[in-house]
Amino acid sequence: MLRAILFDFDGVIADSEPAHLRAFQDAVAAEGIALDEETYYNHYIGLPDRACLRAILGDAGKGVTEEAFEALFRHKSARYLDTLREGAVVMPGAAEFIHRASARYPLAIASGALRNEIELVLDQADLRACFVDIVSAEDVRLGKPHPEPFLAALSSLNRRIGAFPLIPPGECLVVEDALHGITAAHEAGMKCLAVATSCPIYRLGAADMVAPSLEGVALGRIEDMFSTA
Repeated sequence: MLRAILFDFDGVIADSEPAHLRAFQDAVAAEGIALDEETYYNHYIGLPDRACLRAILGDAGKGVTEEAFEALFRHKSARYLDTLREGAVVMPGAAEFIHRASARYPLAIASGALRNEIELVLDQADLRACFVDIVSAEDVRLGKPHPEPFLAALSSLNRRIGAFPLIPPGECLVVEDALHGITAAHEAGMKCLAVATSCPIYRLGAADMVAPSLEGVALGRIEDMFSTA
């Protein structure tokens, strides 16, 4: 039985991965790193921002001090926020699906993005009221592919709605776009709908259900997946 839905943010709700890529490229160029689109989408997408930046630097063999790392991170975050303020774009079908889903189920976000980034886009798209809570990069110790973000989001959701009996992981759907997110969902004991907005469909086969985007995805199909489990 389906009782709650948890959403990743970048690439699922916000069409923000191109902006993230440009911001990372701008930040690491100061270290002489040329980050190309293929490398970013194949290796780094789905990682929390700090982990992503550390991975980019590490894979390039660039050792930096913690002070230098924080400066690069601030540079990336500021560049990305500037892009969002110009007007974030919501993924095709995402707003419609979220409105339909929120009328029937409690929703939460579990993302490796920063809270101010998430809230800015949700406010721009008039979607903030659809979500019971947001779990962002600042709220967890371990990011995806670890299950902590999804487990923390479900725990918070249960607490905020006063769920009785508590919603268990097995009655929760995760909506993701990245391999790290699919792994985290399954490690949390949750089913996963993967949308092929950032990765090609053939790479998302580990998910329980795959769709090109949220456009046209019927809640009935998802509910059937839980009723036959």
